[in-house]
Amino acid sequence: MVSSTGTSSKSAAARQRLLAAALAAFAAKGFNATTTRDIANGAKMSSAAVYVHFRSKEELLFELSEAGHRRILDVIDDVDDASAPPAERLRAVISAFTGHHAREHVGGRVVNYELAALAPEHLDTVMELRREITRRVRAIVDAGIAAGDFDVADAQATTNAMLSMGIDVARWYRPEKGLSPEEMGRFYADLATRMVGVRDR
Repeated sequence: MVSSTGTSSKSAAARQRLLAAALAAFAAKGFNATTTRDIANGAKMSSAAVYVHFRSKEELLFELSEAGHRRILDVIDDVDDASAPPAERLRAVISAFTGHHAREHVGGRVVNYELAALAPEHLDTVMELRREITRRVRAIVDAGIAAGDFDVADAQATTNAMLSMGIDVARWYRPEKGLSPEEMGRFYADLATRMVGVRDR
């Protein structure tokens, strides 16, 4: 007899295989051009197995998108020290944010560029996570302005520009060409500090 724990473990493993296969297929072909058969073949499972674990192809995209955005929040939390000077915080966060999008460029293309395929309620959930990411970076920009360290004409536009350029790395980055993810992070952190006009004291 198979224990409930063993069954649960197998189910979780199957879900992860399907998510990984969906991520690869969505990144390669786009959500609309990907079929459930593509996902099942990538996971080396039957097409029917997709519907055992997920109600739809869209649900797979939602789980990937939600997890991807929560991971970005974790990346920010891991490096942001609220007690550090704003310029130091900004460098750390933009470096980690950009490095993550370079390192996870396959997933980054899916979670950032397939949002239109999400159902309205799922899109609402993901957009709230995106707004939270923006709020956290905006808080650093605001702190720098309040401290007199940053010279910014429009805090929100500047925040959006920094995040947009970091996200866009996932669209074109290839590890075999150019800078490493860590080097990309440092390069974009330098750009971000120039964008806010960091003032030396």
